[in-house]
Amino acid sequence: MDQRALIESIPAKLWIGGKAVDAEGGKTFAVNDPATGKPLTEVADASPADAMKALDAAAAAQKSWAATPPRERSEILRAAFEKVTERADDIALLMTLEMGKALAESKAEVKYGAEFFRWFAEEAVRIGGRYTPAPAGNGRILVTKAPVGPVLAITPWNFPLAMGTRKIGPALAAGCTIVVKPARETPLTMLLLAQIFDEVGLPEGVLSVLTTSKSGDVTGPLLEDSRLRKLTFTGSTGVGKSLVEKSATRLLRTSMELGGNAPFVVFDDANIDDAVEGAMLAKMRNGGEACTAANRLHVHNSVREEFTTKLVAKMSEMKLGPGVDPDTKLGPLINADQLETVQELVDDAVAHGASVALGGEAPGGDGYFYPATVLTDVPSSARILKEEVFGPVAPIVGFDTEQEGIDAANNTEYGLASYIYTENLDRALRVADAIDSGMVGVNRGVISDAAAPFGGVKESGFGREGGSEGIEEYLETKYIALK
Repeated sequence: MDQRALIESIPAKLWIGGKAVDAEGGKTFAVNDPATGKPLTEVADASPADAMKALDAAAAAQKSWAATPPRERSEILRAAFEKVTERADDIALLMTLEMGKALAESKAEVKYGAEFFRWFAEEAVRIGGRYTPAPAGNGRILVTKAPVGPVLAITPWNFPLAMGTRKIGPALAAGCTIVVKPARETPLTMLLLAQIFDEVGLPEGVLSVLTTSKSGDVTGPLLEDSRLRKLTFTGSTGVGKSLVEKSATRLLRTSMELGGNAPFVVFDDANIDDAVEGAMLAKMRNGGEACTAANRLHVHNSVREEFTTKLVAKMSEMKLGPGVDPDTKLGPLINADQLETVQELVDDAVAHGASVALGGEAPGGDGYFYPATVLTDVPSSARILKEEVFGPVAPIVGFDTEQEGIDAANNTEYGLASYIYTENLDRALRVADAIDSGMVGVNRGVISDAAAPFGGVKESGFGREGGSEGIEEYLETKYIALK
């Protein structure tokens, strides 16, 4: 399908109660192409009243969806997996148009995002419990699981499909209805996904999608409503903290996948060629706009020069251009604000003494492009070592001892992902245990997997998505005492 036909095929309205409906007052907002800075289309701009209609639909459908046999819920998720896979090219193109990433990156996201539907289709029929004698011998202990209830999911712009499927999959598998509020920058992919669920027979009201330019206004009333039972959010730590505060008044069940500052630690015994390949994956996946992206590269001084030379050579091959161009390896950043932030962090590092080995300056012109950039000799005072750059910038810092590498990796308030490269198994396990993060990649630059628990510690949030642990976020545990 060509670009214009694809965009025009998306119901640019709210999805509530199994239908595409106009926002209150017919209000809309523009969705822009990051490669040009110009509008792609207009979509419905939800109001607080629209949000309440979505919650009405979710609450009305909750009882019947929870009572739907797990096998039926499973089959709907499996059908959605098949349909997403079938329409992979359309979904990938749509993501590239609204988010900017290179088309190859979008195709990889479709494959990854769809996998959550297949995984949780299988988990839906494996929700267990237990039945045991009481130790005192005075009865039986029966433990069952029940769906939490209506869920509000707030998703970010960097992975328009996968950040939604990672929440929708376990919610539907557990028997929860869900209202999704996608990022204002990338609402089209989620609207297409709602259309797909309708095609595979998801009952009305089980999934609603609220597109809006006023996130706080729309989500605020939902958080205050007693019918909402869970909030799941992926985004910045600052926004996550605010949402936790708002949810605390009702002790709402929450899970937060927040910011990262992932260290990439290369030890002196590492295979440097493998480490460089891993760094390219960990740093440049999604153009660096990923919470798991390697944010700072700590390289043992004995191999730092070799690593830097080889990384610069690889990074220089990242052709910058519109994501729809098949030769593009690095698309634009999401918007002007993000472009400004990346440039500020690079300029700050240089001002504090860092050297630019590659890139370092936006090319200008239309769109929000920033080249692959490598910074060397980055001092500890540079902001880029403390703040999430969310762009294609690799700052390299040296260290001498194993403990220095561990201390440098842990020198952050965040704890989402980390990466280590070493050929020594004992060191790998020792360092992985010592690093304060929810996920550790050992000689791997990509760690995301639908079958594994994704999440962080410290200010990177709490709760897990994916794996057998992921569905527990959407289930309550009930204990029944039997005589």
